[in-house]
Amino acid sequence: MRSLSRGGANVPEIVLSHFSLSRHHPVDERIRLAAEHGFDGIGLWVGHYEQLEQQGVAPSQLHELLDAHGIRLREIEVITDLGATDAARARMDIAWRMADAFGSRYVQVIGPAGDDLQAAARSFGDLCDRAADHGLTVGLEFLPFNDIPTVHEARRIVETAARPNGGICVDVWHHERGARDLDAIAALPGELITGIQLNDGTRRPEHPDYYTDCLANRRPMGAGEFDLDAFVDAVRGTGTTAGWSLEVPNSAGWADAPAHVAAIAAGLRRWM
Repeated sequence: MRSLSRGGANVPEIVLSHFSLSRHHPVDERIRLAAEHGFDGIGLWVGHYEQLEQQGVAPSQLHELLDAHGIRLREIEVITDLGATDAARARMDIAWRMADAFGSRYVQVIGPAGDDLQAAARSFGDLCDRAADHGLTVGLEFLPFNDIPTVHEARRIVETAARPNGGICVDVWHHERGARDLDAIAALPGELITGIQLNDGTRRPEHPDYYTDCLANRRPMGAGEFDLDAFVDAVRGTGTTAGWSLEVPNSAGWADAPAHVAAIAAGLRRWM
C-alpha cells in the first residue's frame, strides 16, 4: 500500500507505535500489518527487542523482515528514570544496540525526575549525549501519573539540559487526560517537539487506574471524544518536523490485530 505519509500535504513520517499491539505481539505480523496499511516504520519496546535477541531473531532475521516489507525500525521505547538508575541504564544498552543495528532515529524517555531540577536536567543531558553517539533524538514524555505531569515540567527539564537532540514527546492522551493546556503546547518551539503520539479516547476515564486505562482503552483517531483538530493544529503550528506515532493500545484491539491496525490507519486519514 502507498505510504500514509505521502497521502496528503504537510504529513510527516508515520509510525506504528509498539504499544498499538501487545508487548510481545509476533514481530513478523507487526511488520506485515504496518506495511499493508501504509506505515513508514514501526516502534519497538526494548523488552521485546531483548526477547528477540534471546530467540536469535534480532538483529539479522529482523533486518530481513523489515527489508522484505520496506519498513524501518524508527522508534525505541522506553528508557525510564531519565536514564539515571541501573535498570534504566540496562534499557539504554539495549536501545543503543537497536539504534546501531537499524539506524533508528528516536528514543522515548520518561521519569520520574525527582525534586531537583538541576539533577534531572543533568541526567537528561547525559542521556542525550549518549544517545547522540548512536544517532538518536530523545523525546521526554510527560505523564500525569508521575512527577513530570505536564508539558511545563518537561519543558523545564529539556531547556535546562539544553541538548540539541533533546526534546519533548507530546501524546494527545496525556494532554487530554491531564492539564489540557493547549496554549502551552502551541507555544513550544517546533524544534523542541521531537515526538508526537496520536490516538483518541473518551473524555471521562473508563477505568479508575490511569495507567491501566491508557494501556487498555485508547481508540483510533476519530473514534473517541478528544479535540484532535485543535491538538493537531497546535502541533502543526509549531513548525515541528517530528514524525507522527500512532499509539493506540486497546485490549480489544490487541485481540484482533489485523482489524485494529486497519482501524488505526483509517482513522488517521481524516487528518492528512
